[in-house]
Amino acid sequence: MESSRRTVAELVQARWGDHRPGLWCGQQVLTHHEMASGAAARAALLADLLPPGAAPHVGVLLDNTPEFPLWLSAAALAGAAVAGINPTRRGPELARDILHTECRILVTERTHLPLLGDLQLPGVRLLVTDTQPYADLLAPYADAYPSAFSGATPDDRVLLYFTSGSTGAPKAAICTQGRLAAAGRSLADSFGIRRDDVHYICMPMFHGNAVIADWAPALVAGAGVALRRRFSASRFLDDVRTYGATYFTYVGRAVQYVLATEERPDDRDNPLRMGFGTEAGAVDAAAFERRFGVRLVEGYGSSEGGAAVQWSPGTPPGAVGRAAPGLAVLDPETRAECPPAAFDSAGRLLNGEESIGELVNRGANPFEGYWRNPEADAERRREGWYWTGDLFYRDPDDYLYFAGRTDDRLRVDSENLAAAMIENILARYEGADAVAVYAVPDPVTGDQVMATLAGDFDPLDFAEFLLAQPDLGTKMAPRFVRVVERMPVTATNKIHRAGLRREGVACPDPVWWRPPGEAAYRRLTPEDADSRDESRT
Repeated sequence: MESSRRTVAELVQARWGDHRPGLWCGQQVLTHHEMASGAAARAALLADLLPPGAAPHVGVLLDNTPEFPLWLSAAALAGAAVAGINPTRRGPELARDILHTECRILVTERTHLPLLGDLQLPGVRLLVTDTQPYADLLAPYADAYPSAFSGATPDDRVLLYFTSGSTGAPKAAICTQGRLAAAGRSLADSFGIRRDDVHYICMPMFHGNAVIADWAPALVAGAGVALRRRFSASRFLDDVRTYGATYFTYVGRAVQYVLATEERPDDRDNPLRMGFGTEAGAVDAAAFERRFGVRLVEGYGSSEGGAAVQWSPGTPPGAVGRAAPGLAVLDPETRAECPPAAFDSAGRLLNGEESIGELVNRGANPFEGYWRNPEADAERRREGWYWTGDLFYRDPDDYLYFAGRTDDRLRVDSENLAAAMIENILARYEGADAVAVYAVPDPVTGDQVMATLAGDFDPLDFAEFLLAQPDLGTKMAPRFVRVVERMPVTATNKIHRAGLRREGVACPDPVWWRPPGEAAYRRLTPEDADSRDESRT
């Protein structure tokens, strides 16, 4: 374990001379030494290509190919930063991401060139990795040594990774070498990651999860990494076996997609020790362990690094972990601390309106700000505290339970509800492969509950299922249910809630609804929708 290394550059340099296999991608295998050597060559090239006085930022518009970790390592050696560019962005939004982060070099591949064809990117030089000109450009630097780069410091930026753009333009969060190395060290220590482990990176590397929670701890421990160009649920188990993967990370609906694949008698015959991520949910985590014999550890950490909650033995089912010193659940309006959650004998939360609030870190935190976005910095750092933008509640023993984003709060009949709590209940429905809950406007005031369900839906069975759930509050039952074949998701496999909220009941899919005063669901007709709209005017 390279616990004494304080920068990512030092971790990369430590791999020089290590001739064990270090990276697998398809049929390609590179040793740790070859990765360090390739990083040094790219760092030397970068030093020559960056214009004098330019921000040392490199845009990387790639799928999960070996070039991605090579450029991460190269940037670290050169004291530069990689801005992960999301290939699902288009047109002006894509150009904005590249130009906002002041990338003078953009590393990409031929498959993504059509995305750039009509964009105006003044002063940006393209490096297309799967071409002969790129190989020719690198060739003179083949003998570069990682040790030639000794100027990197823990305070140097190494990542600019975009947060979700659900409430506006995505923000580029800053991560320094010191923070990334420390995060990797913490996870490697917590999970006992060893040199002979193999990390399966199937989440996109332009997102912070794959780099911070998967690549960084592997680098710290000297473990290998196996790359999947793009996430594939159908290839997940085959890849794990092929590469001998022992650890993986996930976000969003990835676990649900794996569970939706056809079961096989030998599913438990795999080398995985654990998976680490967010948003799998207690139901799916239990199903994953039953089927594959692999424990999923649900963690919480804000993308920007301002707050984290660690799971520990004894954490109650459904909880993320115990609140560390400085963490508090606050009412965002009064700034007062919310009272502890109270539960009935069935585990139903009795005082959600009072106990659910925003998780705030009132102590020291490693939040390093956003690139060129003082307004967003101020929003996160209100009153000297770090406001996560996430809803939680805590039990009397200070265990924290995730209740969704602040954007996912609903107010129904003057009662505050958290979408995540309702989703956890609806996920028990036998026909549900995936569930999303969000607010649609009430004709009079406040919100009504709408759910999108991917899977098989029977209106009578669903109504009976709701009646049988002891922890479903009287205001929680969905007024509307949109039925889809596949849940719409973002590039990081998180539910595309902004799109669902925007479409509401005016969507192309079948919508069932429960009219006021009725217990049964029936199809929403155009006349129903018109009548509802008229009552709002």
